[in-house]
Formats: sequence, C-alpha cells, structure tokens
Amino acid sequence: MIPFLKKHWFFVGMAVVSALAFVVPGLGVFVKEHQILNYAIFLTFLITGFSLDTRTILEQIKNVRVLMASLISALILIPVLTAVLASMFFGSNVDFIIGSIIIAAAPVTVASGTVMTAMALGNVPLSLFICVLCNFFSLLTIPLVLNAILGFMGDFLHLEEAVSLPVRQILITLSSIVLLPTVLGQFLRPWIKDHVAPYKKVFSIFSQSVVLLIIFNAVSSSVGVIGAVGLGFIGLFGFMIVLHMLILILNYAISKGIRLDRPSTSAFTIHTSQKTLTISYLVWAGYFAHAFPLAMVPGIAYHLVQMVMDVFVADWFRKRAELQQ
Repeated sequence: MIPFLKKHWFFVGMAVVSALAFVVPGLGVFVKEHQILNYAIFLTFLITGFSLDTRTILEQIKNVRVLMASLISALILIPVLTAVLASMFFGSNVDFIIGSIIIAAAPVTVASGTVMTAMALGNVPLSLFICVLCNFFSLLTIPLVLNAILGFMGDFLHLEEAVSLPVRQILITLSSIVLLPTVLGQFLRPWIKDHVAPYKKVFSIFSQSVVLLIIFNAVSSSVGVIGAVGLGFIGLFGFMIVLHMLILILNYAISKGIRLDRPSTSAFTIHTSQKTLTISYLVWAGYFAHAFPLAMVPGIAYHLVQMVMDVFVADWFRKRAELQQ
C-alpha cells in the first residue's frame, strides 16, 4: 500500500482534496479570502526561477521556426480549436465551454512537460525553451485571446452581458504573480543554486501540492452547483480525452511539417500540448468565478487527462527512440 501511495500520491491527493472540499467548503472560502493561493503560486514561480538553467534554453533560440510554431499552436490554435469543439459538444453548458477555453488559452506547464520530455528521451532544452517562451508571451495573449473568442461567441453562448476582460489589469496580475517571481528567482540563482539543488524533490512536491490546493479551492467554490451536473462529468472527461488526443496529433503534425528531428518532435508534441492549471486558476478566480463557478472544472479535468495520457505518449516516443538506437 505504501509503495502505491508513494508512486501515485498526486492522484490519491486529487481524490482526497475533492472529497474534503465537500466536507469543509468553508475552508476554501478562507483560502480565497486570505489569497493564500496567490502567495503559493508566487512561491512556485520563484522556485521555477531558481531551477531554470537559462544557458541551455538560450541555445535553442536559433530555432526560429520552433519558436513561432510553439507560440501559434499553444496560444492561438489550441484555444480556437477548443472553443469550436467545446461549443459543439457542451451545447448550453456555458460554464464548461468557458472553462475549456480558459484552460486552452493558458500557457504550457512548467514542470510536467519537461519531465515527460525526459521520459521520452526528447530534447529537454527545447522543452524548457517552449516553457519559458509560452509562459512569457501568454501574459499578453491570454486577455486578448479570451476577449476575442468570448466576444465572438457572445451571441452563441446567450450571455446576459458581453464578457470584456480588463486586459491591463490581467497583465498586471499575471506579471506580479508569475513573471516577477520568475525573474527574481533567475536573478538570485547564481548565488543560491548550489544551496537549493538538494531540495529539488521537495520543490517538485510543493509545486504539485499547490495544484492540489487549486483543485480544492475550485471544488469548494463550486459545491453548491456541482450536484446539478451529475453524469455530465463523464461527458466532460470524455471530451477532454478526445480534445487532448486531437491537440497531440495537431502538434505532432506541426513538428513534422517544420521538419524537427526525433528528440525535438517528442519535446514539441508533448510540451506544447500541455496546459498549466496555476495560471488558469488566476484568470478564473479573478474574472470568472462569480458568474461561472463551474468554469474551473474543465481545467482540472484536462490537467488530470494530460497527466495520465502523456505518460503513455512519452513511453511511445521512448520506445521509438530505443529502437532507432
């Protein structure tokens, strides 16, 4: 039992915090009122700044075609594709449509995409490059893309009033909680990297624990309306499985179209297809939580789906690499 918990503690943790959210939803209100998650996310990106070795990343900057392809795919094509498919699949469930678009507009994951790339024997520096690039540009694209898509879909979604996001305010929020700590961590890295290196595993656990706290807060904020969805959760997970599969196929096709080698193909396919829950939460909590309390649930579902599916995708790439060697 203990070996199982050590290996799968994150998935067990998701079940535990989801159940806990129903038992003590008031704790989620406390977390939100005292902005505990904002501080935790700030620390997460500060740790990211400590951990990133930008020397290996900057070596990839000459790959201009990868630069453009990753930005266009992760921050434009995937949100548009998701908006079209979600509106067709969910029908009148506006929360799930908007939630799907929010997670699709988010940048790529910071840690898991690189871990999966390493499992696939892929180009890890390129994976890190995609991570830094997309997270940086997403600060600008998220409000613009969400405004454009939701503005265009306003009539279809039958919204009582048009969704118009304060671009400037979102930029300030994301920059202060995401960009600032990352830059600060990079600035301090030369002096503290040797001291923090032994705690790499602890930092990884902390980052995943923040994701669990996000899930807890999202579920506790939605307890009053989750029961009304019922079996809709089955359809939600089914949709996310199909969506992630299509996104993986899209990015694999793009990597072949721009003629990447095998290690770079696996890095591009896996990492560009993953989405971070932390930034999705900041957008949802700040601008959608009141009107669309269930809009964070699709992000949680996509996060779980990508964590499971990409283990098998990474294993597939790994086996192909071993055959070629």
